[in-house]
Amino acid sequence: MSTVTVTPLRQRMVEDMNARKLCAGTQRGHIRSCKRFAAFLKRSPDTATVEDIRLFQLHLSETGASICNRNRIMTGLRFLFRVTLRRLDLAAEIYHIREPQKIPLVMSPDETRRLLAVASSLKARVLFSLGYGCGLRAGEVVRLKVKHIDSAQKIIRVEQSKGRKDRNVMLSAETLDLLRQWWKARPSRHDAGMPLEERWLFPSTKLGKTMSTRQLNRLFHEAADAAGIKKGVTLHALRHSFATHLLERGTDIRIIQALLGHDKLDTTARYTRVATGMIAGIESPLDLLSQPRKKPKKNRKDQPPA
Repeated sequence: MSTVTVTPLRQRMVEDMNARKLCAGTQRGHIRSCKRFAAFLKRSPDTATVEDIRLFQLHLSETGASICNRNRIMTGLRFLFRVTLRRLDLAAEIYHIREPQKIPLVMSPDETRRLLAVASSLKARVLFSLGYGCGLRAGEVVRLKVKHIDSAQKIIRVEQSKGRKDRNVMLSAETLDLLRQWWKARPSRHDAGMPLEERWLFPSTKLGKTMSTRQLNRLFHEAADAAGIKKGVTLHALRHSFATHLLERGTDIRIIQALLGHDKLDTTARYTRVATGMIAGIESPLDLLSQPRKKPKKNRKDQPPA
């Protein structure tokens, strides 16, 4: 059996991340960033110089790394130099590139209806319904437990999601009915010994684990292809569509902000740019040019005396 050797530098960085309560996904990303930098240097990152930082950033640009991925890598390196190595001079050489602002890609109500209709199984339909009907992220859907479903108050409690925040979302009658159908069909052999409230709604075949977002993503793309959706939509489009369709139906934007768990209203306001129903309903000034000009009403004081 092989053992993985952890260098003292990596161990110290892990301890620094644990002390700051960084989530597991963030920690894995930071470690990958440092491993990539070390592979570029062909030596330990603690021997890096200012010139090494400059050349590595140039290397990322020349190799075609996306702006998002490039910024993510440099964020991990900044943590290493600023926190673990206390090399503020090297951390100061790291810069981030402004990412292009793109509007979210959403599905129309008809496309969403077709997607749910062609879901390959009851499980897939329940998963998609939670994403679209409640505006949940993929990770939030797969991490749902029995205790998070409050049928009495008709809400779903999302615990410690992005930004370590809790929030409540609505639980519609149709979603509740689908969940009850799934609970009867759900395999229980993998968590039979667990307390009922702590059981995952979508368990993995591994004891105590939940299904992965990778599995959910694969199910979504299979359904999108079967539904004939030609747009390059991703699983997150369910959440985008949830917000956009609510906005088009006149839901207050601050309520949508709370349902999505956004800190800033500006983040939610971007959906006003993709609410096609609202945009299409605006009368163009070009159309107004062809309409007969309305005559101004005369004031009574301007009328001649009788």
